Amino acid sequence: MKQVDGEKLLARLGPGVDALRGRLTPNAPMDRVTWFQAGGLAELMFQPHDKEDLIAFLKLLPEDVPLTVVGVGSNLLVRDGGIPGVVIRLSAKGFGGLELEGDNRIRAGAICPDKHIAAMAMDNNIGGFAFYYGIPGSIGGALRMNAGANGGETAARVLEVEAVDRQGNTHILSKEQMGYSYRHSDAPEGLIFVGALFEGYADEKAKIRTEMDAVRQHRETVQPIKEKTGGSTFKNPPGHSAWELIDEAGGRGLMIGGAQMSSLHCNFMINVGHATAYDLEYLGETVRQRVFETSGVKLQWEIKRLGLFMPGREVSPFMGATTE
Repeated sequence: MKQVDGEKLLARLGPGVDALRGRLTPNAPMDRVTWFQAGGLAELMFQPHDKEDLIAFLKLLPEDVPLTVVGVGSNLLVRDGGIPGVVIRLSAKGFGGLELEGDNRIRAGAICPDKHIAAMAMDNNIGGFAFYYGIPGSIGGALRMNAGANGGETAARVLEVEAVDRQGNTHILSKEQMGYSYRHSDAPEGLIFVGALFEGYADEKAKIRTEMDAVRQHRETVQPIKEKTGGSTFKNPPGHSAWELIDEAGGRGLMIGGAQMSSLHCNFMINVGHATAYDLEYLGETVRQRVFETSGVKLQWEIKRLGLFMPGREVSPFMGATTE
C-alpha cells in the first residue's frame, strides 16, 4: 500500500523538469537504498547528474515541499510510512570524485566512499586517513555526523566543505563553521554537502598500510559486516562504551520481529530476515530503556531515522531520554 503520492508532487514542479539531466523517481522504494533493506517509499526521489543539475532542480522546488538528503544509506532507518516530499540522493557519477590537491590534500565528492579516500591517501603517502577504511559510508554522511573510528574522526582532517542551500546557492564552510563535536556538526540541516577538502600529513606507505590492515581486521573480527545492518546503533556516552552498557542490560542477541541486536557486536542492530522499520526502531527503543534501567545512562541514536510511521505502528521514544 502506498503512503505517498509522488506523481502529484512531480506535476507541481512544472515543465522545467524536462531540462533536468538527473533521474526523477516518484514513489521510490527506500528499502532498496538503506543497508537495513527496510522502510517505506520516498514521495519523489531526485538523483542529480551533477552540482549544476542539483541547483537547477532546487530552483524548481516549491518552498513548502519537504526536502531530505540521503547518501549510500549505510546508517539510515526509513520508517514504514515513507518520506514525504523530495529525497535527494547524490549520484556517484556527479559527486563521487576524488583527487589530490596540493601537498597532502585530497578533495572528495560527497558520495565518495570513505574507504576510497583512505586508499588514495595510502597510495600517495598521506597519513591521517586510515580510520576511514573502517567506516562503511560516504563522505557526505561523514561530514554531517563527524564520522570517526579507531581513534580518528572527520573533524581532524577536513579543511573546508562545499554545500548548496535550499535556494540553490553555493557555500564554502570552514571547519570552524561546521561546529564539530563528537558524532555531530552544527551545520544547518538545510545544507546539501557536495564535497570537501581534506588535509593529512606525510607518512610512510608501509606504516599506513599496517594501520589500514588493523582497521580491516578489527571490522572483520568484531563487527557483523556481512549482515543487513546500519553500523553502530548508538553513540558512545561520555566515559562508557555503548556495547558494554547494552551487554550488561541483557541486550546482546535481543530480538523483536525480524530485528536483532547482534550477538557478535551488540551495538549493531541487524535485519535477520524480513524486519520492518517498526521492528528495528522498536528494538532500539527497548534497548535504550533497558540500558537506562540498569545503568542510568541515556543512550542516543547514532543511526538517523527518517519518515512517517504507519498508522497504528508508531514507536514511542524511550521517555527517559532527553535527546533523540
